[in-house]
Amino acid sequence: MTDLRKTVERFWTTAEARDWDAFADTLAEDVVYMLPQTRERIRGRERYVRFNREYPGDWHVRVERIVAEPDQVVTWLHVTVGAEEMDAVSFFTGDEDGRIASVTDFWPEPYEAPAGREHLAERY
Repeated sequence: MTDLRKTVERFWTTAEARDWDAFADTLAEDVVYMLPQTRERIRGRERYVRFNREYPGDWHVRVERIVAEPDQVVTWLHVTVGAEEMDAVSFFTGDEDGRIASVTDFWPEPYEAPAGREHLAERY
């Protein structure tokens, strides 16, 4: 079995480079992409590549951390879209050929800390 971590690293490198052919090569033909916050699901390599290719704005990803097990990988990303910056967490599973079988993205929205815990936490 191919190292899924290396496949996920290639996935992000080729996404950032907009190398859509190489990006597609990291994906299983029947890949499933899930966005729980919007309750969207995209099925299939061609549709998922097109989703990324057509995503609006000048977006960029920087991998902050990768946690890998043989059959699943998690990435923490720093994403910019124009002037907007955000963090995201992506969960990957692989197939028997070492390609990505599923991706689930979580895009947490930043929010202000509740009042009353300033004595415990520092802001960064």
